[in-house]
Amino acid sequence: MASDDNQVENFRQVTAATMRAISECDEIQLTFGSEARLVGTNARLPAPPREMKEEDVAHLRGEADALAFRMKYHDTEVHKKFAPAASDARAVFEAMEQVRVEALGAKEFQGCKQNLSAAFQERCEAASYHRVSDQEDISLAEVVSLLSREELMGEELSGSAQNALGYWRNWLESRIGSDFSELENTIHDQEAFAHTIDKVLVHLDLLDLEDESEGDEQISEETPEDQESDDSDDESEASESSETSDGEEEMDDQDQEEGTDQSEDDSMSGEEDEDLPESDRRRQQQGGEGEKVSYKAFCSEFDEEIDALELCEVEELSRLRQHLDQQLSHLQGIIGRLANRLQRRLMAKQSRSWEFDLDEGLLDAARLTRVVVNPMHALSYKMEHETEFRDTVVSLLIDNSGSMRGRPIAVAAMSADILARTLERCGVKVEILGFTTRAWKGGQAREKWLSEGKPSNPGRLNDLRHIIYKSADAPYRRSRKSLGLMLREGLLKENIDGEALLWAHSRIVARPEQRKILMVISDGAPVDDSTLSVNPGNYLENHLRSVIEWIETRSAVDIVAIGIGHDVTRYYRRAVTLMDAEQLGGTMMDSLAELFDDDENKKSSRGRNRAA
Repeated sequence: MASDDNQVENFRQVTAATMRAISECDEIQLTFGSEARLVGTNARLPAPPREMKEEDVAHLRGEADALAFRMKYHDTEVHKKFAPAASDARAVFEAMEQVRVEALGAKEFQGCKQNLSAAFQERCEAASYHRVSDQEDISLAEVVSLLSREELMGEELSGSAQNALGYWRNWLESRIGSDFSELENTIHDQEAFAHTIDKVLVHLDLLDLEDESEGDEQISEETPEDQESDDSDDESEASESSETSDGEEEMDDQDQEEGTDQSEDDSMSGEEDEDLPESDRRRQQQGGEGEKVSYKAFCSEFDEEIDALELCEVEELSRLRQHLDQQLSHLQGIIGRLANRLQRRLMAKQSRSWEFDLDEGLLDAARLTRVVVNPMHALSYKMEHETEFRDTVVSLLIDNSGSMRGRPIAVAAMSADILARTLERCGVKVEILGFTTRAWKGGQAREKWLSEGKPSNPGRLNDLRHIIYKSADAPYRRSRKSLGLMLREGLLKENIDGEALLWAHSRIVARPEQRKILMVISDGAPVDDSTLSVNPGNYLENHLRSVIEWIETRSAVDIVAIGIGHDVTRYYRRAVTLMDAEQLGGTMMDSLAELFDDDENKKSSRGRNRAA
């Protein structure tokens, strides 16, 4: 056993020295963990087996070389500047940048090419590419990476990789086959290469290059004085709109005509002004609105928070659940893959590692030979560390408005079902909530307002309906029927998002778990005709913005939003927009995995700061 430990330690030292030499960075620190990762100058490789074989050494060296090449050829600032915001586009961008740095390394260091190939083959086996039997079994970013390795590195793909790429090859070559010559010509210039990737993303329908370039031109031409005047104009327009209803109509018409330009300016200004204070940047993203929204409800006595089982007869609920199961039947393969992928990501956080050369702990028998050779040499100790995996609860808040009717709400129900089963398997508690109103265009609250003589500025003028499909403590088997309620005709009405967020937030903060995640699924801005007909046109939207900002800046709850068919990134910092509801399940899993990865990075960063 002592010789095995020595072998692993010697491998670590030699590999770390090689990485420092290749990357020309003497500060690289190498450790072993669950997967290859590079954070700053801290590199991590998968833990090697105690009995290392030749193939183990080859693929671990390949992973180390790939990290070293990223240190050598990759500029983080340039990457941040050009990386797209959309998740699918960003995944392709990341994959092609990694191929770029590995291609440069393989050309300059011929001896590393075989190591890179061995590491790539190991990743293909781990990803089970040999089991791919349909386009849906592999992501677009993965197949673009496979084709890029073939074209830019001249690498001969293995049988499993060829199998996976085969389902996409013809489509990819017809879309981006002609782009690889330009990619190869710009491979030594990261910025030029990033511009070329933009063209690839356009050809893959993941990016609108013309809109991006127009946004860049508008911002570069806009001076600070222009920005200040724009902000003052926005404030004056807002004040005029609150004084007269005619002003409201004029502003609404102008918003409809210029909405696209404003959204472009907002998104680009967030990238340009990273040095601004957070509050100023948020205010700028929200169109210059810095004032608190004076929001109220005319009356709340008719609002209800209700369990899904109370809204439907048992027989009808069973029929709705059966209908949902029929729609889920053809997705069993996808459900299994999504569940296994997320479970692997979560379980990987619970890995163990050893720290050596300590002054206290367990006696390191592998290093006793040093004491035998030199009795003056101090004894060496080691200590085992287990990665902390905090207790977590996830709250899924689903928009139950009428605009979600049809395929979107069915996919949302299926995704909630998948998420509940998967996270329960991983030991993570899940709460599933829905929000809508009890009536169209106002209910008893509006009737009360009419009976009291229509007082001005009444505030929210509809009856809320907040639905509990599954509480966090309820097991999935007891709540599975409740999810079928989302398919009930007549349930989906209007949506008042701000108050729904506050409700979901109040429930999750009361939970005892250490980590709290709130995931919102919506298809656009809040809409309630009764409220908006007697209040300013942006009344509900302004309240939603203020609630989101409060949660994001002052609450310990992590919030992430998924927009179906509508851009919700203008409301939420962490958001994904889907044009196809079919992508919802996979996107939910990816978003949760990213949150857990971010949490791990934050904890490791805090640990490094304490050590420093």
